[in-house]
Amino acid sequence: MDTHQPPSPYEPVDEARLNRFHWRSLFTTGMGVLTDGYDLSSVGIVLPLALASFHQHSLTGVESSLLAGSALVGSAVGALAFGFAANRGRKRFYGLDVTIMALAALAQAFAPSITWLIAIRFILGIGVGADYVLSPMILGEHANRRDRGKIMALGFGLTWTVGAVIASMLYLILEGAGVAPDLVWRIVLAAGALPAASVIYLRRRLPETPRFLLAIRRDPTAYAAVAREASGDRVAPPTRLGLNEDLKSFFARRWPAVLAACSLWFLFDIVAYSGILFGPSLIAKGIGLTPGTFNLAMELVATIPGAIVGLSLVDRVGRRWMQALGFAGMAAFLVMFAAAHAAIAAAPLVGALVYGGVNFSQQAGPGSISASGLLGVELSSTRARGLVQALTVASGRLGASLTSFVFPALFATWGEDAALVFLAGVAILALAITLLAVPETARRTLEENAGELLPAGAAD
Repeated sequence: MDTHQPPSPYEPVDEARLNRFHWRSLFTTGMGVLTDGYDLSSVGIVLPLALASFHQHSLTGVESSLLAGSALVGSAVGALAFGFAANRGRKRFYGLDVTIMALAALAQAFAPSITWLIAIRFILGIGVGADYVLSPMILGEHANRRDRGKIMALGFGLTWTVGAVIASMLYLILEGAGVAPDLVWRIVLAAGALPAASVIYLRRRLPETPRFLLAIRRDPTAYAAVAREASGDRVAPPTRLGLNEDLKSFFARRWPAVLAACSLWFLFDIVAYSGILFGPSLIAKGIGLTPGTFNLAMELVATIPGAIVGLSLVDRVGRRWMQALGFAGMAAFLVMFAAAHAAIAAAPLVGALVYGGVNFSQQAGPGSISASGLLGVELSSTRARGLVQALTVASGRLGASLTSFVFPALFATWGEDAALVFLAGVAILALAITLLAVPETARRTLEENAGELLPAGAAD
């Protein structure tokens, strides 16, 4: 019996060199992700101003948690809704996500009460959640085999961070110009509409992914047209169609990998969003820095360098070890920050550097892998990819939402040091899951990673 695996019909796409098509896809998806980073980080910077504007002054109260977490809850809803819809077409809904984000971001400037602002940010989160599902999936299905990790780490991990930097810079400019605090937070939050609106047209023009066209739509002619564009070579319509495994069969054999991917994004966001949402207000205060200065310093000195290291090594070192080392670094720096709290409080620069180690480690490792949607994309079959990506994103948003309520309570009840040690324990748990349950996926095709290979002699 011939067990030789025939050439994949996706070989022209998988083996293509990086070209203009990939860079155009990267820009089109990346600008939406930049908006995600801007929208989700900006609320942490302006949180004290927005609360004060509505006569709320507690950074550990319910209103603070609701305002910080409403977009995260909305993004879980958006991820599930658009993940289920993705098998009707990846491109079909692409552009709707950033339209929701642009309109909701602008509406924040006109919020008459904290209740309205919480509700608007929930709607904003629906668009963010949709983008968290669609952008990594589209980018990953267009990418080649050798460079998929760095493309996704650049298009999701680094551009998210750039969005956070822009939010910090705008805040500092407005604050330095003497703009009234009530206007500062409204302008900062509303400015997220600009990058979102800039790519609505480009997203509608981006072609459907080759894997959707061949495996789900079953249209080899349309696939060949996109494959020619992606590879720069002549591609004939294949006689072999992509495998179209049903969801029940996929989850029956791959549920451990899916569960691991969901757990890792959940645990990562518990740690990461404690810093994103409350670092500029709670942690910064402990080391004598203003919210804008703290956030900008973290992004420029730690997170962006970490993202550059992550995208440089993710295809060479591999997903598993990069993520494991990142979680180990996060845990070590969190414990160091808590243990040396007294000395750090007296030396803000030292405190910023030590806490910066947390941000560097998280972006060099899991921030460029799990939180870039890489595991959800690479461990799932074509038909299951939208649902798996939705589940991993929703898991992350659940972790981040819990953080918006739990971290302030831990901070108020146990103190900063105990709260940080708790987060270190979460990072250690994620390290163990990474080493025990995550297979290496670097430089392999999506079909190899998902076990989605055509049997010899199969025509479809």
